[in-house]
Amino acid sequence: MPTVERTFVVPAPVEKLGPYLADFANAEEWDPGTKTCTPVDGQPVQVGSRWRNVSEFMGRETELEYRLEVWEPGHVRLVGENKTVTSHDDITLRAVDAASTEVTYHAEFDFHGVAALAGPLLKPALEKLGNDVVEQLTGAARRL
Repeated sequence: MPTVERTFVVPAPVEKLGPYLADFANAEEWDPGTKTCTPVDGQPVQVGSRWRNVSEFMGRETELEYRLEVWEPGHVRLVGENKTVTSHDDITLRAVDAASTEVTYHAEFDFHGVAALAGPLLKPALEKLGNDVVEQLTGAARRL
């Protein structure tokens, strides 16, 4: 199962960043692959909330349904699924000071069926995706 992990500091207080990341509709701003991300149920964001995410990866468009699995102070976990892959985005937040937060972004990709054979070959593209998350999330945090 390929994984990507990055730890970096963003210019936003943890109190703003946690709710921002828990509302996965905001992935359009910070997740480099996301083209659209819309709530499925229209309810306030809470554990169990779901989003329809359309992403592009390696030139191919794919749709996943994400759900908010964990939302607690300092921790957000989102799980996205379709017939080809299950994506686990685990984000840990730690206040550095009143205006900045250390983010540890850990993503695991569990490929299913024939796609599982290609999983190890995708590592370079996933590493680039990790670098792009750092850049885009840092930019998005500046606007909070």
